[in-house]
Amino acid sequence: MKKLKFRDLDISVELERAVADMGFEEATPIQSLAIPHVLSGRDVIGQAQTGTGKTAAFGIPILENVDPSNKDLQAVILCPTRELAIQVAEELRKLSKYMKKIKVLPIYGGQPIERQINALKKGVQIIIGTPGRVMDHMGRRTLDMSSVKMMVLDEADEMLDMGFREDIEFVLSEMPEERQTLLFSATMSRDILNLTRRYLEDPEFLKVVHQELTVPEIQQIYFEVKEKMKLELLSRLLDIHNFQLSLVFCNTKRRVDKLVTHLQIRGYAADGLHGDMTQNQRDRVMSKFRNGKVEVLVATDVAARGIDVENVEAVFNYDVPNDDEYYVHRIGRTGRAGKKGMAFTFVSGKEIYQLRDIQKYTKTKIEQHQIPSVKDVEAIKTNKFLEKVKHVMNTEDLEKQVRIVEKMMEEDYSSVEMAAALLKIVMTREGSDSAAEEFGDTGAEPGMVRFFMNAGRKQRVKAKDIVKAIAEHTGLSSSNIGKIDIFDKFSFVEVPEASASDVFSLMNGARIKGKSINIEPANKRE
Repeated sequence: MKKLKFRDLDISVELERAVADMGFEEATPIQSLAIPHVLSGRDVIGQAQTGTGKTAAFGIPILENVDPSNKDLQAVILCPTRELAIQVAEELRKLSKYMKKIKVLPIYGGQPIERQINALKKGVQIIIGTPGRVMDHMGRRTLDMSSVKMMVLDEADEMLDMGFREDIEFVLSEMPEERQTLLFSATMSRDILNLTRRYLEDPEFLKVVHQELTVPEIQQIYFEVKEKMKLELLSRLLDIHNFQLSLVFCNTKRRVDKLVTHLQIRGYAADGLHGDMTQNQRDRVMSKFRNGKVEVLVATDVAARGIDVENVEAVFNYDVPNDDEYYVHRIGRTGRAGKKGMAFTFVSGKEIYQLRDIQKYTKTKIEQHQIPSVKDVEAIKTNKFLEKVKHVMNTEDLEKQVRIVEKMMEEDYSSVEMAAALLKIVMTREGSDSAAEEFGDTGAEPGMVRFFMNAGRKQRVKAKDIVKAIAEHTGLSSSNIGKIDIFDKFSFVEVPEASASDVFSLMNGARIKGKSINIEPANKRE
């Protein structure tokens, strides 16, 4: 279909300016299809995946239709997870940058409800919420739905999969009959269609076809690899490409924890995300990933729902997904906004048949590559470094450095010997561990850092208390915490090198059994 420019969509100057500030010029297919119909007042069913721009597809018309002079609630957006609710709210705030009187508020569980109540009392025209928390506010009468003109069900299939059907129907039943309803879903199951028949009036059905769901800029590769070789293959690919941000998908929570532990022991800035973690832990991990403190995020499909982080350079299917659609969801998290991305899939044994099904479903060819050897990794890293050296020689002033080299040559060292020595120093330094440099030798197991804590048996401290405190304050999974030794007045605990800085900074001043904790790197054991 023909893509439209935003200036062709008959939107206000304020929205055009905000869209331009966000770096968008051309509307995505779902935006080109949906915005004109929604602006005309039609109910709409939009079939589109995460990452296709659907937030703006309903967000722009909502902002156009809201009356900024009226402080009553005018639009409600329901989302399956708090992560998605926060992201939708952030995007609407960016879009409403030049519409100063429009107030947008995300409401979700895990945040103090009093804070949300106070914000609602001041007047909010648009709320984005999870079904449970929206119902909670309705029960408290802190949300008045009588003035709502627009209702959006975002990722409706995910909400039904997560058991929110009755909650959704309750919220819809409390809405004014005279309203515009929009439903967006990646799939159109029988349950979704039943929902649309009951609550949407003569809707316009809009679909982004499968061929557009997988982004052309994503290079898709697979490796046939034995299960026990997967960790080594992942490590080699991370070393070769040196991605700033990458996502690794596993099919189970246990696999996530196990892989994170192995990656951290190998020195990667890795962390995990799955359904057994508390919301505070998940928020902390996501914040680190967005800020680049975590470079490799390992997640399950359910935990990754609603994650939309820019600049993810690669997605790894450590396990082949159980559902063909999950493959599309996963790889769609890289190659955003026209940038190039890479998707790697690790295939063991009979999983090759699943991969063939995925290729049929996505209508794309996934290339098979050979597993790179250790020598390949070293050669590629060396070549990349030499390319940097060539760039510096061709573009920068090296007069001062040339004089230093010439002075060394007077001492009977050849330029070739000096270049080789410097190359060895740099390549060795690339493999050194920053945690080892920061904390020194603490007498820990390889890949770990050992810390001293000023609390022990006399304070009734047990190993589980230390594990719980570290998990709550740093988000580090209990399965990643190493050996714990408890004495009368103090204790020792080992944590992965990749998490050592966080543990050191976040645990100082924390309380265990009512005692304020002082934590410091342990001295090497004699």
